[in-house]
Amino acid sequence: MASTFRTYAKNNGGRALLLILLFVLAIYEFINAGFTPFAIVCALPIITLGAILVLRYRISVFWALIILNYLIMWQGMVLPPGIPVSFYNEILEIILIIFVIIDIKDTKFDRLGNIMLFTLLVWCAFCTLEVLNDSCGLGLDVASWYQGVRLMSFQLMYTFIIFTLYISNPRILTKYIYVWGALALFAVFWVWKQKYIGLTPGESAWLHGPHGRQHLIAGGTLTRYWSIYSDAANFGVGMASTAIAFIIFGITAKIKKLRIFYLVVGFGCAWAMFPTGTRTAIFCFIAGFMTYIFLSKSFKIAIPVSIVFALFVFILAFTNIGQGNQQIRRMRSAFDKEDASSNARSINQEAMRRYLKEAPWGLGLGNKNVPANNKFNYVYNLPADSEYVYIWMRTGVIGITVFLICTGIMILGACWIVFFTLRSPSLRGIGAGLCCAMVSQQLGGYGNQVLMQFPNCLTFYGGLAIVYILPFIENEWIAYEKDELEKQEEKRRLKLEKRKQSRVTTWLKWI
Repeated sequence: MASTFRTYAKNNGGRALLLILLFVLAIYEFINAGFTPFAIVCALPIITLGAILVLRYRISVFWALIILNYLIMWQGMVLPPGIPVSFYNEILEIILIIFVIIDIKDTKFDRLGNIMLFTLLVWCAFCTLEVLNDSCGLGLDVASWYQGVRLMSFQLMYTFIIFTLYISNPRILTKYIYVWGALALFAVFWVWKQKYIGLTPGESAWLHGPHGRQHLIAGGTLTRYWSIYSDAANFGVGMASTAIAFIIFGITAKIKKLRIFYLVVGFGCAWAMFPTGTRTAIFCFIAGFMTYIFLSKSFKIAIPVSIVFALFVFILAFTNIGQGNQQIRRMRSAFDKEDASSNARSINQEAMRRYLKEAPWGLGLGNKNVPANNKFNYVYNLPADSEYVYIWMRTGVIGITVFLICTGIMILGACWIVFFTLRSPSLRGIGAGLCCAMVSQQLGGYGNQVLMQFPNCLTFYGGLAIVYILPFIENEWIAYEKDELEKQEEKRRLKLEKRKQSRVTTWLKWI
C-alpha cells in the first residue's frame, strides 16, 4: 500500500498533494464545525478509500468498534460536535451486521441459537411495547421512545450478534482479550497519571464544572478519579469487573506469556479501583470472586482464591491498614452501615416507590418534557443513581421484573456451559472469568448507573456472548493451545541448550 502510494505520488505529485491538503482541511472542519457540506465534500476521497479498505479487511471494523467503544468517553478523544456518542458504536455495529448478511453463505448462524438470544428477544420485545406507554399523559412520543430503546435494549442485541459471529476461532478470541487488556492497561495508566502527574486542562474544567461536583468530596480534599471513563463510579465498577476476569484468566492459563499478561492486567485493574473512591466496586470485586469459587470446580484453585479473598475483605472490614490513605478510607466506608452518604439513595427510592405504584409500566423510555404541574414531574427528575432504579423508573415494576428474569437466565445459562460443558481447563477459565465479570457488573448496576454505559455494556454483554460460543470452538482451542505449548516448550529447550553451551564454553576457556 505504501509503495503504491509513493509510485502514485511520484507520477502525480500535484494531485496527491491536493488530496492530502483536502483531507487535512476536512479533519479541521470536522473538529471545529462538525459535518458541514464543505467538510463532507473534502473528505469524499478518503471516505472512498476507507470504504474500499473496510470491504477488503472487514474484521478491521470489529477492532475499530472495540477500540472506539473503550475510548469514546475519554476527554482527550476528539470527535465532531453535535453527534451523540452512541451513534459511532451503532453505525459500526450496523456495518458489521450488513457484512454478515453479505457473507451469508459463510456465516455460522447456528451459533446464534441459544438462551441468551431468547432472553434478549424477550427484553427487546418488551421495550418495543413501551412505545405505547403513556403513563405521564403526554401522548405517544415515538422519537423519544426510540432514543431510549436503542440504549436500553437494541444495543444489547447488536452486541450479542456481533460477538457471537465475529469471534469465530481461538486466535480471534485471544487477540480480543489482548486488545481488551491493552485498553484496560491504558485506563490504569491514565488514572495513575491523573493522580500523580495531574489532570489535563479539559479534565480540570470538567472536574470543577457541574458534572464533576460528585468527584470532589471531603470538603474538596479528596478527588475521585475517573481515568478515560465517563465518571468515577463507571470506572471503578468497570475496573473491578475487568480485574476479576483477567485474574481468573491468569490463574487458569497454561501458556506462559498469556498468563503473565493476564495477571499484570488483573492486578493493575484491581489497584485502579481505589483512586475512584467507588465503594460499590469493592462489593463487585467480592461478588465476582465468590462466583468463581463455585465455578472453579477445583479445590486447588478454590482454596487459595478463598484465602486471598477472605484476607482482602478482612483487611478492609476489620483492620485500619492503609487508613492514612483517603482513597482506602473511602472504600472502607462501604462496610459502614451507618455511613450517611451510602444510605442517602434509599430516601429517593422510597419516594419513587410511592409514585410508581400508579405506573406499573413505568414512566416511559427516552427523555420527556414532563411539565411542572404533572404529578410525575417530581419523581421523573429524581436522580436514578442506579441502573436497576433507572430501568424501574422507565419501565415500572413489570419492566424491572422482566429485565431481572432475563438477566438471571442468561447468566445461569452461561454458568451452566462453564460448569458442565467445557472440558479444557484454560477455556473454562476464560468462560468463568467472563461469567464472574458479568455478575460483578450486575451488582454494580444495583449500586450505580453503569450497565449501559461506555465501555461496560459492549465489553461485558459481549463477554457473556463469548461464553455461549466457547463449546463451538473448544476443539480448535485445544489444538491451538497444544501448538502454542509445543512452541513454548521448544523455546524453553533451546534456551536451556544455549545456557548449557555457554557454561561449556566458559569452562573450556578456563581450561
